[in-house]
Amino acid sequence: MENRKKVPLKNKLAYGIGTGGGNVFSQIAAAFLLNYYTDTALIGAGAIATMFLVCRVFDGITDLLMGGIVDKTSTKLGKARPWLIASAPLSFLGIVLLMNVPMGLGENGKLVYAYITYIFMSCIVYTIYGISNTALLPLMTHDKDDSTMLATFSALGNNIIGLIAGSLITPLVLNLGWKTSSIILGFAACVLILISGLLNKEMGNDEDTKKMAGIPMSQQLPATLKNKYFWLLLLLGAFSLIMNANAIGAQIYYCNMVLGKPMFMSALMTAGQLPGIFILFLMPAVSKKWNKKTFLLMGAVLIIVGFVITGIAGGNTTLIVIGTVIRSLGVGPILSAVFALVQDVVQYGNWKYGIRSEGLISSAQSIGSKIGIGIGSALTGWILASVGYNPAAEPTAAVINAVKFDYTWMGAILGVVILVIVLLLDVEKYADQYNS
Repeated sequence: MENRKKVPLKNKLAYGIGTGGGNVFSQIAAAFLLNYYTDTALIGAGAIATMFLVCRVFDGITDLLMGGIVDKTSTKLGKARPWLIASAPLSFLGIVLLMNVPMGLGENGKLVYAYITYIFMSCIVYTIYGISNTALLPLMTHDKDDSTMLATFSALGNNIIGLIAGSLITPLVLNLGWKTSSIILGFAACVLILISGLLNKEMGNDEDTKKMAGIPMSQQLPATLKNKYFWLLLLLGAFSLIMNANAIGAQIYYCNMVLGKPMFMSALMTAGQLPGIFILFLMPAVSKKWNKKTFLLMGAVLIIVGFVITGIAGGNTTLIVIGTVIRSLGVGPILSAVFALVQDVVQYGNWKYGIRSEGLISSAQSIGSKIGIGIGSALTGWILASVGYNPAAEPTAAVINAVKFDYTWMGAILGVVILVIVLLLDVEKYADQYNS
């Protein structure tokens, strides 16, 4: 009966707010960090792109370790909550350190500082947050419909708070500078994450918790790695965030160099996130009538269409906004349904291999998202470096064409890859077996 108990509305709201708190860092990392490093800290785009990729190696290791730690945790607060609460003040510290590169250092010194602070924030702090936040969902309920509702609230919080943060960062930085902005953003992330960590609770199934805590990692990890849907979930999260982070990362350069309208960034941030919020309300109905895969397929198709429209828009800002809105309508289903499918993959693994592992399965979503944000941001940096981008010089035709391709057709190509992964992600066909 405890497993089927519905999660109260206030707790669903709190969970969504906590997910939004984590998205404050995601917005900084995806949309502004590369530009901060290249144009403010004056570090080479190629060096930063390489840093983003190198850090993904550490991410993969720390995510799996953290997933195992969550599965082995057994406290009065539960398995995931203690770590979620701990991640809040660490997020404040990490964001402040990240966005305050000492300008008195030489370029090599600045790069070393960037490596240390980025590894701390992305590979340690965001790992603790991401794994514990994702693992909390299946620990709050085992009810299929309620899990979908929790995932919807999570996606709503993620998108709404991400929209607010993404729209405010540019005016904050222009008016207050990076230092003050980092303190404001870090404090906001800390408070929002704490709301979820302090207000929510786990189901408290002590027998399952003790059983999982007693299973060694040597058994948990192989069972997780044999689960093909763990890998598909990881790939879907990775390519979705590569697509999204690359588009958002290229957006600031597109507005500055191609359109010559820096403040148009705020309009595109709104167009790129607000429509995705509204379509999320359809997920419970679509999932109940068909399944979450149908919602994912809708999203993948809309992403491709949106990028194609943006690609043929040229300098027509109205058409660019239309394409961005359609892309947003596609991104919403992808990111929300990925979160919702964690529960299905956990249930499938328990049914197939006899080991229920919220922490390790959640690491797929966390690894995928950080690989996506890292490579997506790095992709923009590599493309800029390949055409000799220099922030102090007038952009050449090669630079402008590279930015156009990166912001439009690259997204359409990645959208096709996402569509293929979605077609393979059919875990819900086993629902009758693992829910029986």
